[in-house]
Amino acid sequence: MPEITPLRSDQAAEARRVIYTVAHELFHDEDTLEKTITRYETTWPLKDIADFQHSYLENGGTFLVMCEGERIIGTGALKRLEDGVAEIKRLWLLPEYQGRGLGYQMMLRLLDFARLNGYAKARLETSPKYQPRAFAFYQKMGFVEIPRYGDDPDDVGMELDL
Repeated sequence: MPEITPLRSDQAAEARRVIYTVAHELFHDEDTLEKTITRYETTWPLKDIADFQHSYLENGGTFLVMCEGERIIGTGALKRLEDGVAEIKRLWLLPEYQGRGLGYQMMLRLLDFARLNGYAKARLETSPKYQPRAFAFYQKMGFVEIPRYGDDPDDVGMELDL
């Protein structure tokens, strides 16, 4: 069974690569994976991961990685959105590991962290159009739709009472 641990500084680049790899498949990118990663590093640099200490740990949150041996196969993060509300971020799992309950295990760890740290609600944003499996997963976890709170018009907000 893969192990879930806090992200270390020396793992940040690999965590970004996992996210880019999943996005490459999710969005059916026609470029090679390497070209996609190069493009994403410019257009979608995931600066929050490079500075995860400030973005997550110093903001009432955590950043976790799921590893099989030394290889990162998934990510999940949480940060303070507002008083009493945590935001779930960066929940990504390599395609070959999906459908095994591993995303569920990561989400449980994030929600446990939120509860232990006094959050009353967890929120996230996702796109039912581009990420229908993720949307269905969040609904199965008990999240309900709320008005979108971010900038992406394709996203919907979702919330779970903790």
